Amino acid sequence: MIRLIGYFFGIGVMLALLVAGGIALYVGDLTSDLPDYEVLAKYEPPVTTRVHAVDGSLMGEFARQRRLYLPIQAVPDRVKAAFLSAEDKNFYHHPGIDVMGLTRAVVTNLRNMGSGRRPVGASTITQQVAKNFLLTSKQTYERKIREMLLAFRIEQAYSKDRIFELYLNEIFFGLGSYGIAGAALTYFDKSVNELTVADAAYLAALPKGPSNYHPFRYTERAIERRNWVIDQMVDNGYVDPREGEKAKATGLNVKPRRGGTYLFAGEYFTEEVRREIISRYGENALYEGGLSVRTTLDPKLQVMARSALQNGLQRYDTLRGYRGPITTIDISGDWGVPLAEVDDLGDVPEWKVAAVLASDEEGLTVGLQPGRQVSGDIAEDRETVQVPLANMKWAMRHVVDGKRLKAKSPADVLAPGAVVYVEKVEASEGEPGGWMLRQVPQVSGGMVAMDPHTGRVLAIVGGFSYSQSEFNRATQAYRQPGSAFKPFVYAAALDNGYTPASVVLDAPITIRIGNDVWQPKNYGGKSAGPSTLRAGIERSRNLMTVRLANDMGMPLVAEYAERFGVYDKMAPHIANSLGSGETTVMRMVSAYSVFANGGRQIKPSLIDRIQDRYGETVYKHDERRCEGCNAEAWDGQSEPELIDDAEQVLDPMTAYQITSMMQGVVQRGTAVTLSELGRPIAGKTGTTNDEKDAWFVGFTPDIVVGVYMGYDQPRPMGKGSTGGGLAAPIFKEFMAQALEDMRPVDFQVPEGMKLIAINRKTGMHANQGEGGVIMEAFKPGTGPADTYSIIGGDFGVSEPAAISPSASRAISSGGGGLY
Repeated sequence: MIRLIGYFFGIGVMLALLVAGGIALYVGDLTSDLPDYEVLAKYEPPVTTRVHAVDGSLMGEFARQRRLYLPIQAVPDRVKAAFLSAEDKNFYHHPGIDVMGLTRAVVTNLRNMGSGRRPVGASTITQQVAKNFLLTSKQTYERKIREMLLAFRIEQAYSKDRIFELYLNEIFFGLGSYGIAGAALTYFDKSVNELTVADAAYLAALPKGPSNYHPFRYTERAIERRNWVIDQMVDNGYVDPREGEKAKATGLNVKPRRGGTYLFAGEYFTEEVRREIISRYGENALYEGGLSVRTTLDPKLQVMARSALQNGLQRYDTLRGYRGPITTIDISGDWGVPLAEVDDLGDVPEWKVAAVLASDEEGLTVGLQPGRQVSGDIAEDRETVQVPLANMKWAMRHVVDGKRLKAKSPADVLAPGAVVYVEKVEASEGEPGGWMLRQVPQVSGGMVAMDPHTGRVLAIVGGFSYSQSEFNRATQAYRQPGSAFKPFVYAAALDNGYTPASVVLDAPITIRIGNDVWQPKNYGGKSAGPSTLRAGIERSRNLMTVRLANDMGMPLVAEYAERFGVYDKMAPHIANSLGSGETTVMRMVSAYSVFANGGRQIKPSLIDRIQDRYGETVYKHDERRCEGCNAEAWDGQSEPELIDDAEQVLDPMTAYQITSMMQGVVQRGTAVTLSELGRPIAGKTGTTNDEKDAWFVGFTPDIVVGVYMGYDQPRPMGKGSTGGGLAAPIFKEFMAQALEDMRPVDFQVPEGMKLIAINRKTGMHANQGEGGVIMEAFKPGTGPADTYSIIGGDFGVSEPAAISPSASRAISSGGGGLY
């Protein structure tokens, strides 16, 4: 009997050895091609790039996976407790595998064999890290064994905190969010430090299956799972029972955070920054690199610029009549349902989409578009308001089939079912207050504000509404600047022997170009005879500018235009002296900044600094050198000095002369409306032929602002639609607000420059007591002429027939630059 037992024992041992050997061979085969877990040490997950304004306000976030990497030390204990309770309560005590949990899972899976139920995994946090980073998600025993083997190795190579950190930052939470920091923002619009016990428990419930616990589609199931996590937190001693019951009694309180841009009125600016980062570093860096971008945007100035441009566009548009509703809907039933489907202007929250419910002689009764709940469902409330006749008088001139008609009653303009825009305004001068009828202007434009000393772009407005059109008219629209180009012609003259008192003939001229004849005219068709350069720029005289450009030679004018950055390459045709070439608002503002800063070239920039995910600065706009800034202590040395190596592209004295002449544009010339601001302001209007474009670019010593108005498909805006009448008032409205808290600063006269009293008309020395006297700036060695002489009296020019198509178009259209 003993021999028999020994025999069976020997057979059992042999079988056990064979099984063990087979298992060893099988495991050895699995381990032979296990992924290299050391890659975890170099883990760099895709992280959200965040863009900020100068005051730190968040402008936008860009990511394929919305994730913010958070070190484990920054994760609050309550959040850690929630995930440990939900996923792996023994995490800090097991070697990578929870034997008890694994045993329970094996027993459960044996019981469920043949039932069709999904196998229970019992994965620890370490195993989930192995699966998420190094393996696939296939539900196979082979993958499970490889996962456990990797878990052992990971535990030996990394600390528990490092493994937990990897887990919390990698997992997917649903709604496009990855990692605990991204999930906290996405679901609750909170930082992890602000999460309550209930919030943390709900987030801890999501990794098992985000779609199964969707906060709106499966609310009850989500609350049930969250409450289970809270119970686990109580059982594990992380939460007091009373606190747990209080947390379970709350709703999910999910408040999804919207994506895209966040800063009010900053959409055009944010999009420009997005394009620049892609151009500089590529799409992967933007959407995965976790960059921190500090822009130059001043949020206050941005709001002011948006308001000023929108008001200017609306002033012009409302005078052209009402063009009809956005669309029409059926209001026979619940009008809120079809109205909720009409797209609004998301970046013009002041305007509300509304449906006309009734219209009569007294005005309109409209129903406001209902809001949406956080779940996306249409709100049940319905609100109706009145638009009285007084608040829609401008619309009584309405456009039908291209003809402008005058209506007798609001009912003639809008019928029930029409969908319109309305805005509630406070009573003020020119506005009776209450709900006003609005329409999106057909005319558009662009606006840029810049610091002339650094090139930092402070505000960009690319049109009336980014929601309506993403095309940025401040940076992408190439338009004729018209007379706004003239200061560069005059700068070339002053740099090359002319003075502000030089006299040029303002009289009709005829220019023969090949077989074509061009006869430029001043705005209004009149001419003033011999006039000083100052008078020419103040009154925007085309005939004088053409004669001056011809006297200097157009190659010199082209050189200056390119030096200032107005154009990359300017054809030296005489018509281009009147601004018939095409450029952008951004380029014009950059070029005018040279006048404002004393002649130094600047590089416009929308970005101050870019840091990578580790906080290292990878780009900085300010290239000035600082001698002595890094001194460890003060030993009597002089204070640090910032050294600006920017290229001097214009004589500082010339810059002041042009600035002084453009101050005259504001004080006496085509932009005299701006003199009401009572500030030292210089600038120049611009209007192209047929009033297709209206410009004003102006500046103080500390800010340069450019504005243009025009239709996207250039067409006449109507007689009298000049830069002084359309663009300058927009500039005025903006500057009135922007300069309100700034002390007035005079333009600085360069050392050595002489101020001499001259006769405004003749440009010669003024006699004591005579009228029409002005103080004019002269460079050393120059002054008023001793004898009266006129430039351009013997004018004659004939250009060759072989000219570029663009120049030919400029000639045939009149050459631009009317006012």
